[in-house]
Amino acid sequence: MEFKIAVLGLGYVGLPLAVEFSKKYSVIGFDINTARVSELNKGVDSTLEVDEDELKFVLNKEKNGLKITDKKEDLESCNIYIVTVPTPVDINNRPLLDPLIKSSKTIGKFLKNGDIIIYESTVYPGVTEEVCAPILEEVSGLIFNQDFTCGYSPERINPGDKKHTITKIKKVTSGSTPKTAEIVNNLYASIITAGTHLAPSIKTAEAAKVIENAQRDINIAFVNELAKIFNKLEIDTQAVLEAASTKWNFLPFKPGLVGGHCIGVDPYYLAQKAQEVGYHPEIILAGRRLNDSMGEFVASDFVKLMLSKGIEVKNAKVLMLGITFKENCPDIRNTKAIDVYKSLKSYNIDVDVYDPWADTREVKEEYKISLVSDITDKYDGIIHVVSHNEFNKLDLAKFKKEKAVVYDVKGTLNVSLIDKRL
Repeated sequence: MEFKIAVLGLGYVGLPLAVEFSKKYSVIGFDINTARVSELNKGVDSTLEVDEDELKFVLNKEKNGLKITDKKEDLESCNIYIVTVPTPVDINNRPLLDPLIKSSKTIGKFLKNGDIIIYESTVYPGVTEEVCAPILEEVSGLIFNQDFTCGYSPERINPGDKKHTITKIKKVTSGSTPKTAEIVNNLYASIITAGTHLAPSIKTAEAAKVIENAQRDINIAFVNELAKIFNKLEIDTQAVLEAASTKWNFLPFKPGLVGGHCIGVDPYYLAQKAQEVGYHPEIILAGRRLNDSMGEFVASDFVKLMLSKGIEVKNAKVLMLGITFKENCPDIRNTKAIDVYKSLKSYNIDVDVYDPWADTREVKEEYKISLVSDITDKYDGIIHVVSHNEFNKLDLAKFKKEKAVVYDVKGTLNVSLIDKRL
């Protein structure tokens, strides 16, 4: 079988995958965002996930290579379709499968006998075969597992991580038939140097993905709860964790804000499916509630610190360092830094946000916040929310008023520069 691959969705997950596959195969990269397609065709990746020289190389290859498009008809010649669209939650934390459903409808229009559709988006167990496959059948008029088959290979991209890149992360694979499972596994094995793990079923692979981030979420919730307890006991949480971690089997999780498109979202997908089958997940949802409360806790703790130093809170001027969901990454999706910002604003504090990684226009559109392009003022307080490398080089003393407080949410600043850390 000669592969012609279509990758639907060219964000943090889809683009690196499309670039890697295009080194060996003919690849169509499809995205509905015209502006995104335009920038990529110029060799520019605003997510910073792909080296721009590498992107330009695969775009200009004479044989195979990558074609980036927003035209659906360009998908018609493909026989492998890989879906890497987002799977967010709604305002009530219920899974939103709309992007997955729309992608399946698009593929269904071009589906042919023998084609394989591989889903990488995070879902709860059963979505590929019970939600997506029937849509593909309905639109194409073909029969699942007779005329076409499906695979599932969950994405494991860690945005901003230049060490654990796509080829260096072991890939879980699966297929709706034994033959398809073998094809899917061999396809990924041809580009993933870290190797693959062939799961016995699609549902197993779906479940494996959704628990990876649920496990991290629960562990971080535990240390976040410890931070709240030790705060009342006036004990430095970071110092406690440093002491405990001297034991060989202590898990090195740290307290903090849990956002982004994976850890802060995926547990709700598992919880939704559990509730559908009559089980109420207690630990998973308790962890989510606790982690979602941390933005308000951090802001409240910061305000108490200001008050303890005799600083007038109302109309105080505060500098917030960071708005992205994680360090050294421009991604602002589901960032919990916004919870800190909103909570500080609720105390009638004047908050300036500085983040050299975030896109100013995107932050303005999404959160109605105008980022400061440079730090030129002096502040009553500085709160370090995201640990970008640039922040470790700042001379914070230059931006502090006489009684100002410095609060380190991430615990990465020099302890001599701060008044308190989470």
